[in-house]
Amino acid sequence: MALMASAVARRVNEIGVRMALGAQAYQVLWMVLVEASWLALTGIGAGLVLALMLTRFLKLILFGLRPDDPLTLAGAALLLFATAILAGWGPARRASSIQPVQALRHE
Repeated sequence: MALMASAVARRVNEIGVRMALGAQAYQVLWMVLVEASWLALTGIGAGLVLALMLTRFLKLILFGLRPDDPLTLAGAALLLFATAILAGWGPARRASSIQPVQALRHE
C-alpha cells in the first residue's frame, strides 16, 4: 500500500491534469489499480520462478506437501494478487477523488 500511495502522491499533478481534461473518477481509479496489478503480477511471477527453482531446498522444510504442488502455488498467487489489489484500493480511491484545481496548485 505504501508503494502505491507514494506513486499516487508523486503523480498528483498528472492526475489533476487528467481530471481537468475530462478523465472520469473511475478511469483514474482503474489506472491506479492496473498499475498495482502489474506490480503484483511481476512480484508473483518472480516469486513463483524462485520458488520452483528452490524446490529442492524447500522439500526439506515442508512436511506433507510437495513444494511444486500446483494447487498450493496457484492459491498462494491468487491470495497475494487479491491482497495487492485490496492494498491498492485505498490509494486508488484517493487518486480518483483528487480535485483538479487543488492538484494543479499542489506544487
